[in-house]
Amino acid sequence: MTVRILLVMACSLSGLFIAHSYYGLPIAIIGLFAGFIIALFVIQIEESIRKVSLRVIFGGVVGMIVGLLIAYLLAYGLNFVSMEKQQVVPWIYALLTGIMAYLGLLIGSKKIEEISFFSFGQNKYSSDHRVLDTSVIIDGRIADIADAGFLSGNLIVPRFVLDELQYIADSADSMKRSRGRRGLDILNRMQRSAGINIEIVDQDFPKLKGVDSKLVALAKKMNAKIITNDFNLNKVAELQGIKILNVNELANALKPVVLPGETMAVKIVKEGKEPGQGVAYLDDGTMIIVDHAQKHQGASVEVMVTSVLQTTAGRMIFSELKSVVSEKKVIGLAT
Repeated sequence: MTVRILLVMACSLSGLFIAHSYYGLPIAIIGLFAGFIIALFVIQIEESIRKVSLRVIFGGVVGMIVGLLIAYLLAYGLNFVSMEKQQVVPWIYALLTGIMAYLGLLIGSKKIEEISFFSFGQNKYSSDHRVLDTSVIIDGRIADIADAGFLSGNLIVPRFVLDELQYIADSADSMKRSRGRRGLDILNRMQRSAGINIEIVDQDFPKLKGVDSKLVALAKKMNAKIITNDFNLNKVAELQGIKILNVNELANALKPVVLPGETMAVKIVKEGKEPGQGVAYLDDGTMIIVDHAQKHQGASVEVMVTSVLQTTAGRMIFSELKSVVSEKKVIGLAT
């Protein structure tokens, strides 16, 4: 802020003295105002440049230099214009210079990203990085996946995700508080695990609202993947070209394959939506719809699989009742 104030004062005073030296006191006030406007314009340019990567700036400068050289070569032929038309030569040269400098700046700044061998100003992050979101940390299965050795590379935990976990852990709601503390415990467990590299990054995006928007922006900037089990974040990130690793999809892929005609022993825990249906669950949470089993609620039954339906929410197994079995027989079938 101090530097900007000094810049405004310097430009304003310079405009005042220059106008006073050439045109006298009445015009000096206009020079003061002109210097002030120029200072504000420079500050605005500086604000815009801050948002642009050094790689893009370098490409734009190189492109502008090349454009000016091309303009100079094209203007060389103007030296042979007849004497009666020499008065238009400066205007043509100025037009060529402006056009070629603009095209060079634009093309250089846009096309520099396509030069793969050009390492100057490249992002220090690689696609091997994976960003964890709040929901997948609280879920906890990511720690088991990492411990099993199925997760490689660096795991990134943004500071704003940690802040959200802390906010949930300090909530007055006991359910939210326990979920937040569970998430912090999972992170501590993963940090102590061998072979797992967790990096806390302080990169934030103050102009973006919501953790999901910040996660997408961070993943895009770092060229990283997002690990989540949030369905909405999954869709938003995919629309913006971000690679998603969904823990729920992994869990569905690892569920045992059940084929029509197989038999299994299950316990009917509740009624189904349709009349006469009963509902049971496998150990991994897969729902089993059993026809004609409503009256056997709370009992263990033997069923035969008729069909399997895969949905975005998971896998559903449809079956029909074979017989009611004893608890001892259920244990034998399960083993």
